[in-house]
Amino acid sequence: MKFLKKFKGLIPVLFTLIVIAFFYFTKITALKFYPPTVNFCIFLLFFLSIFSKETIIQKFARMTDGELSPSLVNYTRKLTYVWSIFLFINFSIALATVFLPDKFWILYNGFISYILLGMFFAIEYLIRIFFKRKNNSCDV
Repeated sequence: MKFLKKFKGLIPVLFTLIVIAFFYFTKITALKFYPPTVNFCIFLLFFLSIFSKETIIQKFARMTDGELSPSLVNYTRKLTYVWSIFLFINFSIALATVFLPDKFWILYNGFISYILLGMFFAIEYLIRIFFKRKNNSCDV
């Protein structure tokens, strides 16, 4: 038990390496559908929240800021649309790579998609800071 406590941070890394090795040595094509499936589920979470009274981004904003101004509610709703579009495009590309050679699947799903996600989040964060300063609201 001490061993697990000492190395518990390595367990996700080890699990990931086992999955990669399993995929590499067995060539099970079904594993290639994992990234598109996860991307689709996240897209659905954002997209379906558009049809509810409060979007998922509004819920996150309320957890950190409390009550939201009308301009912030409008901003978060529009932001949910933008994230939904981005997530759908990411899902579509991930799905397309399933049918391409393994090197393309690995390159996109193991590298490019993470870079795009990080860049999209960073750009959105900068826009959020600009929006916050422009509207003199608390945190976005």
